[in-house]
Amino acid sequence: MPLEMPAPDPKAVKAYEAIADELEAATPTQRTKMMGMPSLKANGKMFAGLWGPNLVFKLAGQAHADALAIEGAHLFDPSGQNRPMKEWVAVPTAHSNRWPELAKSAYDYAATPAK
Repeated sequence: MPLEMPAPDPKAVKAYEAIADELEAATPTQRTKMMGMPSLKANGKMFAGLWGPNLVFKLAGQAHADALAIEGAHLFDPSGQNRPMKEWVAVPTAHSNRWPELAKSAYDYAATPAK
């Protein structure tokens, strides 16, 4: 059974909204709700979402490794059953200053057409 999504703190909501506003203004990003959380998608693919006090990002390569190196960051496991989503990294609000760069990397990853 999936975990209940934790309530986001006001700082996380404010930071998420600012990132969403910026990406919507500069790219074809769309706001949506997926897996019960406020989310961002590009090319029909979700690339970021607000899960409690974390912003989660779909990343690959060096951006994924850099995100996991942030203190408190971890692979996103919305089920709570030790089945993390391997491309998804949850980064806590304490590091919300890093969220814009990670959101841009996640957007670039999602917006790149599949080969």
